[in-house]
Amino acid sequence: MSTVIRWNPVRELAAMQSAMDRIFDETRRNVSDIQQSLMLDVHETDGAYTVIANLPGVNPDAININLHDGLLTIAAEIAAPPVEENARVLVNERVNGKFARRLNLGQPVDADNIDATYENGVLTLSIPKAPEAQPRQIPVRIGNAQ
Repeated sequence: MSTVIRWNPVRELAAMQSAMDRIFDETRRNVSDIQQSLMLDVHETDGAYTVIANLPGVNPDAININLHDGLLTIAAEIAAPPVEENARVLVNERVNGKFARRLNLGQPVDADNIDATYENGVLTLSIPKAPEAQPRQIPVRIGNAQ
């Protein structure tokens, strides 16, 4: 014998809400893994690279930039905010911890003229390419003319 169950739209909405919550929880876990790696924008021109990284709330003294054998390393640490002893954390979405990113620039750079600026939580590196890595115009001679 079959049992007839009355359709309940609230039950359907609750099931949908539960499924959506699971999707968002999985996404948040995946994003937190990605965020431990410092996100960068890198632009290249004929003469230089520009590297831009958002580091909100980081003390400039806590940013470590290193260039060795064409490998650029940017590392920083965002301290976890203090939480009162009696407080319960209801939402904790801001990212904190150690962050690092290594980037192979691919072409020789002029390490002595790299400029790093940090303003309003944005780190900008201007990295000029070495003269031998920049494109050169080659003049064309006509016949045997000197």
